Amino acid sequence: MPKKTPVKNSSAAKVTFEVHEEASAVHVAGDFNGWSTSATPLAKRKDGRFSTTITLPKGKEYRYRYVVDGDRWTNDVSADRYEPNEHGSDDCIIDLR
Repeated sequence: MPKKTPVKNSSAAKVTFEVHEEASAVHVAGDFNGWSTSATPLAKRKDGRFSTTITLPKGKEYRYRYVVDGDRWTNDVSADRYEPNEHGSDDCIIDLR
């Protein structure tokens, strides 16, 4: 699952998203960024994985998916769980409650 680290003296958590993909670019899109396919890029690491850390308010669940090379949507194999979406596939769920 994405790494969740509570922010001291705050009602937020730092969430690290990480994925191993053969790709030029990977972004995370979710209800926390208006499902933008470009707002939250993951940095490519030397070992080939992609990752980014963002801060999200605690106390709720968030839906998200990865966008690979701008047009291929994929799920996080380590998500807390999955829920169907209106597009006939599943969204990843991260629980910060």
